[in-house]
Amino acid sequence: MPAKILIAPNALKGSLSAPVAARAIAAGVRRVLPEAQLRLLPVADGGDGVLEVLEATLGGERVAARVHGPLGSLLDAIYIYVPDRRLALLEMARVAGLALLTPEQYDPLRASTRGLGELIHAALDRGAQEILLGIGGSASNDGGIGMAAALGARFLDAAGRPLEPLAANLVSIRRIATAGLDPRLRHARIQVISDVDNPLLGPRGATRVFGPQKGAGPGALERLEAGLAHLAALIEEQLGVAVRERPGAGAAGGLGAGALAFLGAELRPGTELVLELLDFEAALAGADLVITAEGRLDAQTLGGKAP
Repeated sequence: MPAKILIAPNALKGSLSAPVAARAIAAGVRRVLPEAQLRLLPVADGGDGVLEVLEATLGGERVAARVHGPLGSLLDAIYIYVPDRRLALLEMARVAGLALLTPEQYDPLRASTRGLGELIHAALDRGAQEILLGIGGSASNDGGIGMAAALGARFLDAAGRPLEPLAANLVSIRRIATAGLDPRLRHARIQVISDVDNPLLGPRGATRVFGPQKGAGPGALERLEAGLAHLAALIEEQLGVAVRERPGAGAAGGLGAGALAFLGAELRPGTELVLELLDFEAALAGADLVITAEGRLDAQTLGGKAP
């Protein structure tokens, strides 16, 4: 009886998307086991590439929106809208991702999540009542204040003046004004899916683990860590939301914390939600072998990655 093989790789970052990786693995298997019954089910864990995987399963239409990129230049970002479910699928990496910059442009003190807030606004305008937001692969470390500002929040200094919502200004914030936040956020279900479970601060936090990948040297790391610690204290004191210890709050430069505080979002482990949407348990039934992969197996693999 021919073997039943389920091929379910994650994206190989910097090389192949998950669907392309699945097809490549399948081609290799067929050369050795031409009789095998293969099922290709590319997976994702909330990092960059989640949109492509979910689009293939949930369908929907591609919608373009003109938004600001990580360093302020305009770009056309794509999101997926499923009209019959009033569901929007958004991927942060398409508006504030490290892949949008060259290494010479990396600057986490100035990279912003503003474009993500603009994209959420566009999805709400489209009629979305449910938003799935993948937040892996960020260039930013702003705790989500850029996103929140684009949706109507203001961040004020000691004199009550609005600050530009950048990581460089986190330590100068004295008051968070949320009265102007888009009221539609209160009625939308927003689920944030992440490929990591890191807390906001500390040795496993957003800055210490991911800051060097985004171009932060020792001085910038100290400034970014202090900024996020200050923001966390303000969020707890002024908004009544505890983000400091929440698993996943450190994802995407603290965007996980910002989504909790400013969007009222649920943080979901990306792999858990994606496999649920893909009905992975049904696909697994009867398989003799599962082949999975990602770009690199390391300590982060055990922190919620798809394999």
